[in-house]
Amino acid sequence: MLKLIKLEWKKNNIGKCIRGAIIMAFLLGLFVYALAFWGIANDPDGTLDAVPGTDVISAPIELFTSMAFLIYTSVMLASFIVSAYKNKTMNLMFSYPIKRQKILASQMIAVWSFNFIALILTKLAIYLCVFMGAKFMHSSFAIDFSIGSLSFYVQLILKSVVIVSMSFIALFVGMALKSSKATIITSFLLIFLTQANVGDFTMANNAVFPVVLTIISFGCAVLSIYNVERKDLI
Repeated sequence: MLKLIKLEWKKNNIGKCIRGAIIMAFLLGLFVYALAFWGIANDPDGTLDAVPGTDVISAPIELFTSMAFLIYTSVMLASFIVSAYKNKTMNLMFSYPIKRQKILASQMIAVWSFNFIALILTKLAIYLCVFMGAKFMHSSFAIDFSIGSLSFYVQLILKSVVIVSMSFIALFVGMALKSSKATIITSFLLIFLTQANVGDFTMANNAVFPVVLTIISFGCAVLSIYNVERKDLI
């Protein structure tokens, strides 16, 4: 399986994906830093323009990193898998003396593991920048995390698992509709579902919802590969 994962990274030019993730992490970090210390989130009178519950720095960090990496993961899944069906390169892969399920699973793991690690590193870098910046400048947002706390890292890992795994829902839709665009559009819809507010109602702070969503995500992953041995190529 590890050899297949490495093959997928090589075949899909993982270096380009790494450069894209680094650029995205830099832009996210710069934007969050500007929100916190340059006052771009403040009203003209200098007060923070944020709804209750989002006046802490972890709120924009989690929101923007989640949005960015959910879309990025879905784009990679569309490129690695859905597009491979469309341009017939999957035909060659399935001609190998390896089970189709194993090939497809390796592609999904290759994308998931890359983005899981990239998301964790991005969040850590941003949190560290904010932590260091708060020592020398006033933050518009309340600093609500302790970078030396074990619970901080546990939550960071669990939230990253949920966000990256949600892309499997987008993949399932994309494969069902035989469309890379459907995969990406579904990722945007998932962002609206999980992060948007309807009045005072939002799923973002619901403790049960991430668990249910993760179960659904892995269920979609299983369904995506379940019948691949008997399914005709797209």
